Amino acid sequence: MTNTIEHQGIIISIDGNVAHVKIEQTSACTSCHVKTVCGASEKSEKIIDAHIVDNTLKIGDSVTIIGQKSLGFQAVLLAYVLPFALIVAILFVANIFTTNELVIGTCALASLIPYFVILRLMRNKIQAKFQFYAIKK
Repeated sequence: MTNTIEHQGIIISIDGNVAHVKIEQTSACTSCHVKTVCGASEKSEKIIDAHIVDNTLKIGDSVTIIGQKSLGFQAVLLAYVLPFALIVAILFVANIFTTNELVIGTCALASLIPYFVILRLMRNKIQAKFQFYAIKK
């Protein structure tokens, strides 16, 4: 099993040694023959900033974006697991101090504000860790 995640994309712009690559993200059912009737198929375009490995790359080139699979798990941890754990912990702690469910729920949801503010303040450090690389296809 490989330790990398790969996506195919097209370079839309280049800033120094960073390429802005458009990738098309599709759900698993887009290859299904009844996708036009089903409505569950989903397709979206994303722009990924990737470091250029090959200096001969130019705008319009097809490239492969490579990232470490462990970074995907860390992203899920930061975006979903930790906020969920924080909400659950605050629910239990707030339940000790009050029985008013409105206050408990508000406190639990409000606890996400400082969490995401801290993430936002640490975005440069996080962005330095989550790096992708573009290589010619």
